[in-house]
Amino acid sequence: MENFIFYKIRSKSEIPYELLLLADETKEAIDKYIFESDIYILNDGHQDIAVLALYPIDETQLEVKNIAVIEAHRSQGIGSILIDKAKEIARQNHYTRLIVGTSDTGFQQIKFYEKNDFIKSGVSKNFFVENYPFPIFENGLQMQDMIILTHHLSE
Repeated sequence: MENFIFYKIRSKSEIPYELLLLADETKEAIDKYIFESDIYILNDGHQDIAVLALYPIDETQLEVKNIAVIEAHRSQGIGSILIDKAKEIARQNHYTRLIVGTSDTGFQQIKFYEKNDFIKSGVSKNFFVENYPFPIFENGLQMQDMIILTHHLSE
């Protein structure tokens, strides 16, 4: 595989909204979590191709708030590389759980997280209805609930 460069953004002035918006619907929604998150970029040596935003919930839980890969690099294992990096970062910082939330209509995303050893652990009812100013549709269905998935980290 290509020689990827994975790095953490050092300044909030460098926030890559164009990448983050691939996985979240509005800049306002991103701004609710991004300033308290660590942001990582995956570069293929030529361009930034993916983003990962990690948000500390508490001393034991780290949440994947945003993960996105540009279209030209999808279905090539890049998302799994980012999840592996998130697990590595979580372990290094002594977290015991890595958590992610995705739409109840995001069938591919749910399957992706389950393939990467996450298990369904909860539901946030009406999350997308209450937190976005307009209805959002995916796979022809209106997004309503957020499905919470958890990966339990081992040393």
